[in-house]
Amino acid sequence: MNFVRIGARLVGEEHPCMLVAEVGINHNGDMGLAIRSIEAASHAGADAVKFQNYRTEDFVSDRTLTHEYISQGKVVVEPQFDMFKRYELDRTQLRVLRDNCERLGVIFFSTPSSEDGIRDLIDVGTPVLKNGSDYLVHLPMIRAMARTGLPTILSTGMADREDIQDAVDAFRGAGGRDLVLLHCTSSYPTPAEHVNLRKMSTLRNTFECPVGLSDHTDGTVAAVGSIAMGACVIEKHFTVDKNLPGPDHRFSADPSEFRQLVESVRIMEKSLGSPELKPAGSEALGRRDYRLSCVSARGLMAGHHLAASDVAFRRPGTGLPPKELDSLIDRRLTGDVPAGHLFSHEDFC
Repeated sequence: MNFVRIGARLVGEEHPCMLVAEVGINHNGDMGLAIRSIEAASHAGADAVKFQNYRTEDFVSDRTLTHEYISQGKVVVEPQFDMFKRYELDRTQLRVLRDNCERLGVIFFSTPSSEDGIRDLIDVGTPVLKNGSDYLVHLPMIRAMARTGLPTILSTGMADREDIQDAVDAFRGAGGRDLVLLHCTSSYPTPAEHVNLRKMSTLRNTFECPVGLSDHTDGTVAAVGSIAMGACVIEKHFTVDKNLPGPDHRFSADPSEFRQLVESVRIMEKSLGSPELKPAGSEALGRRDYRLSCVSARGLMAGHHLAASDVAFRRPGTGLPPKELDSLIDRRLTGDVPAGHLFSHEDFC
């Protein structure tokens, strides 16, 4: 299938790319900031806003595990458990976020970390589920997502072909049908030499489903370039302010940068155009004005047999094209022609 339906939107080939502002944990545990983030993303042109509705205990139990990141120009090292716990969202909060997305006309969805989290999302009316790269090998979760019947987006960061095949097989084997695979490099931020956009073609051709990009680079170049590789979804971390405290703000797009991404993607989509080998509509005047015609290199008399030295190539392109020169050689002129005359077939016997 070359497209999936997410709410009222079609995502896939020949449809506009769905641009997702990944607020994730950039709400800092503050619902006011979360709602402002939705508003800012909507105003910046996002089609969807994504959050994370995990429970820390689902994936971290060892409280000695730490995470190091840069926040507000300083290196921060803290326990993973404490960091993630600050940003948890419950079902009531999810509903508020969903309602605000609906108010602003953007799609709401989120990444859960358990089957309870999936049920929370279904309860608040999500139109699509998202499985993060860290959970790509969690096949029971992927099967649970498939059983909901909702379209599902799988990120493939850190994965090899076998990992992705296992995940796709698990989804489809559990009855899942509408699947989007996101190419992803799980480094923050991702250096350009590790983006590997060509993987997207391999994903699409191997697994026969729409593909996109979960982008963790600085700037928008990689995301815009992914359109040329067939991206139907682009997910970009989003913050209202890169200087806010927290692990993800520094490499997230702010509203101005996200707006630039939206505008650049829409231009790139138009620029891809048609694969048909014919002139663009805007080239019609160019074919007339800029191309060359066969013209008389000097004045010639009626009855003259044309030689190659009698012909020059000049603008405009409304006469016989240079490729017809060989067919004109030794043909006899029906009348006198001045220098610079654009030859036509009527000039010859």
